[in-house]
Amino acid sequence: MQHPAFTSLTLHLADGIAEIRLNRPDKSNAMHDAMWQEIRQAFDWVDSTPEARVAILAGAGRNFCAGIDLAMLGSIQQRIAHPDGARSREALRRLILDLQDCLSAIERCRKPVLAAIQGACVGGALDLVTCCDMRYAAEDAVFSIKEIDLGMVADVGTLQRLPRLVGDGIARELAYTGRTVDAAEAGKIGLVNRVFASSEALTAGVRDIAASIAAKSPLATRGLKEVMNYSREHSIADGLNYVATWNAALLLSGDLGECIAAQREKRAPNFAD
Repeated sequence: MQHPAFTSLTLHLADGIAEIRLNRPDKSNAMHDAMWQEIRQAFDWVDSTPEARVAILAGAGRNFCAGIDLAMLGSIQQRIAHPDGARSREALRRLILDLQDCLSAIERCRKPVLAAIQGACVGGALDLVTCCDMRYAAEDAVFSIKEIDLGMVADVGTLQRLPRLVGDGIARELAYTGRTVDAAEAGKIGLVNRVFASSEALTAGVRDIAASIAAKSPLATRGLKEVMNYSREHSIADGLNYVATWNAALLLSGDLGECIAAQREKRAPNFAD
């Protein structure tokens, strides 16, 4: 399937798996203006492309991502300049909201997104991976909320999403201190699902998990993400009511019939996209 042309990342689709790779390895995949926008475009494309059943988010080179490009950060004051201070601050608010939305596109994407992380995953990169459904790391991966060391409050998702992954106390400690978490600790606190011995093992292992997901009912997989995202933000009672409504609409599907037939005939199911 044809996808938009990208300058700061690559996108490859095969066997139901869309692999999106940040591609500024000489800059440790630091997120400049184009990359923020292209992340949104890429996941909008995955969301709207039936053949893409699951996505992997990775980074080229030694490091997954060094966070926001400091040159971009340094240019913000010029970009929002206005004789009226209120209008300047409004422009900054709108810029922050747009950057938030670029990453939230990962969460909005109906397909599961698996992050494969090696080397540095710091600052804005941590915001990026907390949007993903699951995170996997190589042994050399390191994580930190770097914004405190720049004298600023992280503002594109980490403070909202990380406490749901690692608990409020650990998230506050990492935000207040900016300290580095290695892969072993990231696994222990629940930031990553699994740690692999090398980048090569990480790539192979995450692809295996993605292939397992791609082999399942695409309709049910999309429903799982929708219901789990909804339930995270609502009470148990609200979540139960929502999934009842969801399944009332979508339970009796062709995929259900195919699963039953495949089990009866002792074969692998074959689903439409």
